[in-house]
Amino acid sequence: MGKQKATIRTFKEMKQKGKKITMVTAYDYAMMSWVDKSDIDLILVGDSAAMTMLGYKSTVPIDLDTMLVFNQAVSRAGEHTFLVGDMPFMSYEVSTEKAVENAGRIMKEGFMDAVKLEGGERMAETVAAIVRAGIPVMGHIGLTPQSASQLGGFTVQGKDFTSAKQIFKDALALEEAGAFAILMEAIPAPLAKLITEKVQVPTIGIGAGPYCDGQVLVIHDLLGLFDRFVPKFVKQYAKLGEEIQKALNTFAAEVRGGAFPAADHCFNMQEEVVQQLTAALQEEGLL
Repeated sequence: MGKQKATIRTFKEMKQKGKKITMVTAYDYAMMSWVDKSDIDLILVGDSAAMTMLGYKSTVPIDLDTMLVFNQAVSRAGEHTFLVGDMPFMSYEVSTEKAVENAGRIMKEGFMDAVKLEGGERMAETVAAIVRAGIPVMGHIGLTPQSASQLGGFTVQGKDFTSAKQIFKDALALEEAGAFAILMEAIPAPLAKLITEKVQVPTIGIGAGPYCDGQVLVIHDLLGLFDRFVPKFVKQYAKLGEEIQKALNTFAAEVRGGAFPAADHCFNMQEEVVQQLTAALQEEGLL
């Protein structure tokens, strides 16, 4: 029996049973086709695509239409994995109505199973409105990359009493608003533990320690494909970037040396056809 696609109920049951949830990002069909065959529970089509796929220095520049292209590509390969589509910067902040409309586009045009947006108490009303529209929402608190400049850059959040208390309240507000899960990024492990023990919905950490109900990593970080910087919380489970470079260099060397393509990589024709073609071309003065 193949991999069974998880549901929101699955994640809630996993939390209750103490079974860890696994999540990675993915942005394209080829990568997703491998993830879909793996033991990963859910995928985030993250706005981190702005950095990993498009080369921007932050997640801010990517827009909804571009995100929908990535959503659609992932959805074509994600038959057995729960799919969450990130709402990019300014796709949900302008008004609640616009947020619901754009969340609907991610579901209808991007073929996602849920959406994710950043913000705690300040976005609780928006989250509730999207949930009332029948769209599952994953919250995101702690370090929220879309507002990183406002937070002082890509730094750990919640280290002092005031900010830690606010993040705790953010989690409660998201649960109250109806979020089915809460992603917590770059916060101290003890704070993540307090939140995970308090809320009834699953928590998924990235740089939030081992006490969360699940963990997520950007797939390019996990596989060693993104070398601009490596965050402290990242563990590289492979160094595919180095393997890719090695393979490309070998290909270049074989082409230059005449080893590729070899006979095994070529298509042939019958010799009599070659002779007939050559004769005909010579007769017409083409050779």
